[in-house]
Amino acid sequence: MIKFFRKIREKLVTEYKFSKYALYAIGEILLVVVGILIALQINNWNDRSA
Repeated sequence: MIKFFRKIREKLVTEYKFSKYALYAIGEILLVVVGILIALQINNWNDRSA
């Protein structure tokens, strides 16, 4: 999976499409933020039930 994202990133950089690369980077950051928020929510659920 990491190789897949690396290939996309390298392709966008080599084609000099900065706007598409910036959009890709923002999307990747949003995915990380959503993952952190989900992890925090699961942690809160576990704390309430214990």
